[in-house]
Amino acid sequence: MANEMTELKLRVEAKRKELEAQIARFRADSAENANEVIEALQKRLNSLEGDLKHGWDNVSDGVASRLNRWLSDKDPDKH
Repeated sequence: MANEMTELKLRVEAKRKELEAQIARFRADSAENANEVIEALQKRLNSLEGDLKHGWDNVSDGVASRLNRWLSDKDPDKH
């Protein structure tokens, strides 16, 4: 179980960094839809922060399932 949680944490952290990098790129972009994209990406990050507000040591099976869905979700607004 600890190995699965470690793997999940590494995957989540990698995805978080990827989203943060995308936000930085869009902030530098002057495209018309940049703000919309930034808001959508920030919404995904906020969702993550909500799930991890009690830290990795307190991640339940339910939170782990949500994190796995968060990682695989290409369209988070469809829920």
